[in-house]
Amino acid sequence: MWLMLQHDEPENFVISTGTVHSIRDFLSAAFGHVGIRDWERHVEVDKALYRPVDIDNLYGKSSKAESVLGWKPTVGFQDLVRLMVDADLARLAKKSA
Repeated sequence: MWLMLQHDEPENFVISTGTVHSIRDFLSAAFGHVGIRDWERHVEVDKALYRPVDIDNLYGKSSKAESVLGWKPTVGFQDLVRLMVDADLARLAKKSA
């Protein structure tokens, strides 16, 4: 974000790893981070919420941020999921204290 704020003109930039991961990948990583391997027992899939038309593989392309800002991804998918889970756990711990 700092690099975007330093840019002379306001522009839109995509910040991503450029890798494709499913919701299942995310759930497996998030639950696995807290020691739950059988996450399927804790998640209910409601097919009524499926979108009738969807893109199979949606991923971010951050080439503009790389070329214009000199930005490169430094946090991978697994690390990002861990950071998100840890932030939620810290927030919940603080809220319950």
